[in-house]
Amino acid sequence: MRHRRRHWLGIVLTLAAVWTLASCTGGPAPATPAKATGTPVTGGTVTFAENQASGPVNYIFPLVSLAYDLPTNIQFQGLMYPPLYTYGNKGGVELDDARSFADPPVYSAGDKEVTIHLRKASWSDGTPVTARDVVFWINLLRANIDSWALAIPGSFPRNVTEVSTPDDHTVHLKLDKAYSQTWFSQTQLSQIYPVPQHVWDKTSAGGAVGDHDTTTAGAKAVYKFLDAQSRDLAGYAANPLWKVVDGAWQLSKFRPDGYAELVPNPGYGGTNKPRIDKFVMQPFTSDAAEFNVLRSGDLTYGYLPLSDISQTKALEALGYTVRAWPSWSISYIVLNFNNAENGAILKQLYVRQALQKLVDQPGYVRTFLKDAGTVTNGPVPAQPASAFLSPLVKSGVYPYDPAGAAKLLSDHGWTVTPDGVSTCAKPGTGAGQCGAGIAAGAPLRFSLQYINGVQYLDQEMKAYKSALSRIGVVLDLGQASASEVVSNASACSGAHCTWQLAQWGSPSWIWSSPYPSGESIFATGAGVNAGSYSDPVNDANIKAVQTSSGGQAFLTYEDYLAQQLPVIWLPNADNQVSVIKSDLGGVSQSPLLNLDPENWYFSR
Repeated sequence: MRHRRRHWLGIVLTLAAVWTLASCTGGPAPATPAKATGTPVTGGTVTFAENQASGPVNYIFPLVSLAYDLPTNIQFQGLMYPPLYTYGNKGGVELDDARSFADPPVYSAGDKEVTIHLRKASWSDGTPVTARDVVFWINLLRANIDSWALAIPGSFPRNVTEVSTPDDHTVHLKLDKAYSQTWFSQTQLSQIYPVPQHVWDKTSAGGAVGDHDTTTAGAKAVYKFLDAQSRDLAGYAANPLWKVVDGAWQLSKFRPDGYAELVPNPGYGGTNKPRIDKFVMQPFTSDAAEFNVLRSGDLTYGYLPLSDISQTKALEALGYTVRAWPSWSISYIVLNFNNAENGAILKQLYVRQALQKLVDQPGYVRTFLKDAGTVTNGPVPAQPASAFLSPLVKSGVYPYDPAGAAKLLSDHGWTVTPDGVSTCAKPGTGAGQCGAGIAAGAPLRFSLQYINGVQYLDQEMKAYKSALSRIGVVLDLGQASASEVVSNASACSGAHCTWQLAQWGSPSWIWSSPYPSGESIFATGAGVNAGSYSDPVNDANIKAVQTSSGGQAFLTYEDYLAQQLPVIWLPNADNQVSVIKSDLGGVSQSPLLNLDPENWYFSR
């Protein structure tokens, strides 16, 4: 999964400081772009492996639902349709001003109004990028908010009361209240995408382009059309909708399996014009399949499966450079609190504590991740080091403790049956009883679906199943593709809310801006809050983070969630161990996972 969030703790920022924040936060340190030895040359093709854990590219329109909110899709879209503000400069997390379409925002009226001045840019057909293109995307979002993966009650665009365009290059927003400039800039404005209104504002392939988005009904019809076109994978390369871009790249070839070829956009106005001739995104059905192609030398930029980490020296001998690519992220198992069968059990904190105490995170990192990762103790990444990580979350709240897990259950009215099925012996809501909604004889049995084709994840889930069996918790495992797991594990309620636990990849959540706040994943009703976790204390903590200029609000938020376990924390794998041809220069691996092949070059 993906996304954006962040803020320097304890300092009231000036406007200039907002846009140089990453150098101050103690966030992920910028990585120096790789410099290939020899003389840079123009031309050549880069073949980039789509990471199996993220799934293949399968959606092009940059207004994604939860089912399509995958890192590979966001990387693919960003090549052609970059966001209004891009973060992740030179391997770090700071604002990439050169790739952004607007000047830093100007706040006024006590931080209740924001003015955005667009820079001069053009679509690939020569039409200028204007404020109308920004408002078009906002209008589509407003009318189709329930289809957006990042939808959160009270957040963008619901916290914007008025949108106006004083001129073709200015967008003015009025907000429902004053917000932290840093939080609003990095978590709200960073979500906006300019898209070509003069091409996309239509309701059918043969229909006329108009101002359909200016009414709710029209905006719904436009979104329905664009969403349907985005699901027609076989038609991507020929579809005139997707030929008009403002990014550095244009799509030239696409296959329904996720294979994509992109070529430089000749109308791109950025200073960092591509030097390579073609950028290819190559999907794979498994890590093993990717490694075989890597070993044959047919990939320019691939990844080393952790099961093959011992092959590092052999790959270096083939002319590759091997580099870790950590991400600004966390990992976890999603719990469905609204599940018709087991939701009442999962709502008991002591049950979640017992489930957490059976995750041997240090052991998983050492044995299954081959030390290419770290533990997750709460809603803030443990690495890279940052000022956001509290002492409590850094040290961890629930260490591996099978005996402690068993005691939690027995102390709350369960008959613990190791290697069998533990059952509720004392129903009720009093001390020593199982808790609200749990019937006598209810079993501790859960189903967990996770993505297939990733060996270390398969090993972790099987080890977890074995550990849980020691206290009589039965875990029925199932596997599916990344897109299927994400689609199945969506917020639901009632008798048809049948999924129970899900693990959709490690990392499970990736921020695409420096600010790691949790409104997108842990706030009540948030679009990626697939398990329907809801806690009024947590919601109040999140609101305090959004409006406070100090650091204590953030520490309070993360410590509370670390203890409350909205999910089961899992060790977080590095995004990947990259394997890059040694003659490819200019590569910077941002923890935010942006791709910038326009900066890459071959050398001789």
